Amino acid sequence: MRSIWKGAIGFGLVNIPVKLYSASQSSDLDLDMLDKKDRAHIRFHRVNEDTGKEVKWDNIVKAYKYNGEYVELSDKDFAQASPQKSKIIEINHFISEEDVESIYFETPYYLEPEKSGEKAYVLLRDALKKSGKAGVGSFVLRSKEHLCIVKPYEKVIVLNKIRFAEEIRDTSAIKVPAAAKPKAPELKMALNLIDQLTTPFKIDTFKDTYSAELMKLIRAKAKGKPLKTTPMKVTHRKTDDLMSMLKASIKRAS
Repeated sequence: MRSIWKGAIGFGLVNIPVKLYSASQSSDLDLDMLDKKDRAHIRFHRVNEDTGKEVKWDNIVKAYKYNGEYVELSDKDFAQASPQKSKIIEINHFISEEDVESIYFETPYYLEPEKSGEKAYVLLRDALKKSGKAGVGSFVLRSKEHLCIVKPYEKVIVLNKIRFAEEIRDTSAIKVPAAAKPKAPELKMALNLIDQLTTPFKIDTFKDTYSAELMKLIRAKAKGKPLKTTPMKVTHRKTDDLMSMLKASIKRAS
């Protein structure tokens, strides 16, 4: 694995030199885009809007439009905007992880200690484990500040990027009629169904079955034998009799 950021975790007066690695990988199939006519690969070009000519990466710069004029920004400018946050994940708060709503969670990363920080890294990892807490901090990655939490996972410390409050859209535009309030017996029956279907969460039991099914279809098409499937139709009907549907669901789950 190749690290995507190098810096340090600031824990009080202790600095722990670390490298940041992506902790996740896509389970999607690697699909190419082709021209339907001759199956040639589709390529995307970075084109100059005025000349129509392709521009090499070396000649591309980032800029911000300010008062009608573009202000060009270099990598040095991004680092100078906040030298501290560009190099240090400063942990100033500790929380219970359950205090963070799932809507705020974004991307996970592994933190690996540099040789000079191994002892302090293990100390922080074990202290987090024993306390049951997670650290909250922020740092700059790819010219953007990210809020994050750090917590132990197996033998390592995991950093999870989390969204700022201003990045979450307000729910006021989502229509949920107040008149749709359930009746007490319906709610009780729904709670019974939830209790009946409650199990310990074991992530290994969940698999990306869609990619496997898609691969099965690809193999069949490659052999000239398309799979026979039954099309699924979603029907919309009013839920007038919730009780009967809930009873049937409980019977089915038992």
